[in-house]
Amino acid sequence: MSVQGHIAVEGPIGVGKTTLAELLAERFGARLILENPEFNPFLPDFYRNRRRFAFQTQIFFLMSRYTQMQQLAHHDLFSQCSVSDYLFDKDELFARLNLSDDELALYETVSSVLKKNIPAPDMVIYLTASVDTMIQRIKSRGRSFEKGFDKGYLEDLCEIYGNYFFSYNSRPLLVINTDNIDFSADMDKLDYVVERISTKREGTEYISFDSLLTDNREG
Repeated sequence: MSVQGHIAVEGPIGVGKTTLAELLAERFGARLILENPEFNPFLPDFYRNRRRFAFQTQIFFLMSRYTQMQQLAHHDLFSQCSVSDYLFDKDELFARLNLSDDELALYETVSSVLKKNIPAPDMVIYLTASVDTMIQRIKSRGRSFEKGFDKGYLEDLCEIYGNYFFSYNSRPLLVINTDNIDFSADMDKLDYVVERISTKREGTEYISFDSLLTDNREG
């Protein structure tokens, strides 16, 4: 099965973005684009002292994601599907949460210029889960800089994500609850997501495997 264009997988830290992005890229024979947070040299310091190192961390992520999206823009999107484990607009969500007013004003000045050159994705997949589930996944992957991760920070981040995607209508959107789901081990659920991606053309669709109900809001 194949699709065209750019699919962006989004959601808070520990929700399973990278795992699903990797599986979808393999399934579609797509170009895989990962943000690789471990390459940000400021991130360990940020988790120790968010206030002091927020701006450096944010600017590094902004420029790294911009460079990746520029490379994507120079490829022929119709010749190969691309799957990323982030939406470029997510950078602004983190900035609003972590930066002071003066830092945010400077960040937005830079970001507004860069965003003009960023191609919009053709579809967005927004993953959700309970905070406890995400904390468990963060601990299980064992990244040293995430040791002692702040649950309150994750709760604030989930709220910002929820508010953003509640009114998101720029592109076709799949919203998937990933509590109790391991896509790498449950091929039936992955197959279902692949099928929905292949047929989704507009609107927002909510998928909850726990209830086996799918709520569609088209238009």
